[in-house]
Amino acid sequence: MTNIQTLNKIAACGLAQFPAGYNCGDAVEAPAAILVRSASLHETPLDPATLAIARAGAGVNNIPIEACTAQGVCVFNTPGANANAVKELVVAGLFLASRKIDAAMVWCRGLKGEGENVGKLVEKGKSAFTGPEILGKTLGVIGLGAIGRLVANAAAELGMRVIGVDPYLTETGKAELCAGITVLEDAAALIAKSDYISLHLPLAKETKGYINAQSLAAAKEGLRLLNFSRAELVDSASLLAALESGRVAAYVTDFPRDELIGVPGVTAIPHLGASTPESEDNCAVMAVRQLTAYLERGEIKNSVNLPSTELPASFQTRVTVIHKAEEGLPEAILSALKQTPVAFVTKATQGVAYTVADTAGAVDAPAIAALEGVLRVRVI
Repeated sequence: MTNIQTLNKIAACGLAQFPAGYNCGDAVEAPAAILVRSASLHETPLDPATLAIARAGAGVNNIPIEACTAQGVCVFNTPGANANAVKELVVAGLFLASRKIDAAMVWCRGLKGEGENVGKLVEKGKSAFTGPEILGKTLGVIGLGAIGRLVANAAAELGMRVIGVDPYLTETGKAELCAGITVLEDAAALIAKSDYISLHLPLAKETKGYINAQSLAAAKEGLRLLNFSRAELVDSASLLAALESGRVAAYVTDFPRDELIGVPGVTAIPHLGASTPESEDNCAVMAVRQLTAYLERGEIKNSVNLPSTELPASFQTRVTVIHKAEEGLPEAILSALKQTPVAFVTKATQGVAYTVADTAGAVDAPAIAALEGVLRVRVI
């Protein structure tokens, strides 16, 4: 029986993807893998039996990636599974940033009890909530991954001029953009040209405070900023100053922060981007399929700490080795096998390598594990 620990409620249609022989629950012991959504694992010691963690979502800031890598634990996410759900909320955010809908609805609720005067009060007070149309305005999309591309295309179809920037955009990804969308090389140029900006960046050391006093100083007066990625991408103090000066006209975010709640011009949404039943189902199904492929065959797809690795479908004995990406180590692993493998694959990313050998004979796993730089050995 293979134990799978679920740290959040995982959609039943996802768990149903596990074949016979899997035991899922929140209190299982020695889990071979962990399925998680938003629960934090930073303070939770990893069980030595745990081989993989799958995040049913895109962001992995709730998982200690470096610690997992050091223990030879493969970490997966599910990019694109919730992309449509987030895209739809971002489109709503464009209108929320433009038309002061949130403030207008709050004001309208205050008219309760005015009886026949409501109509007159509405006509008198509505001018306080006027805002521009998005048609013909320029949207800058920073980050053209699965979500960013959908947002760019949706905005273009709504009649916006769309520009984007992403140093990691592939030719395949670029081909998925609607005709007329311009991809720039320089984020500073995008910020200077945009009436609206939508952030679609992962949170990392390099992107924390990506929107700050310096970047906002180069923005158009009256910029409308949307952040449906991570709160920390925007420096709060800089944003507050820009809202006060009028440099930023509106900020719509899916990540409320105490210092921004209730500030005029700020619309805070309680992290609803992926909160749709369809999104939760898609993420769960993708996460389970990726875990199953890894546990049963050693295949890796959508890992954030190990290289993607396609492997032969059939094998007799398969040994998988997670190790440091050091010169000569794959050859040392091959030598430790003491036999010629039927298939041999080695790939590396971010200083970590994954080597897989298919054999027809017995494998001396302890001999491979004893090699300096090897983090984990598994025989399937």
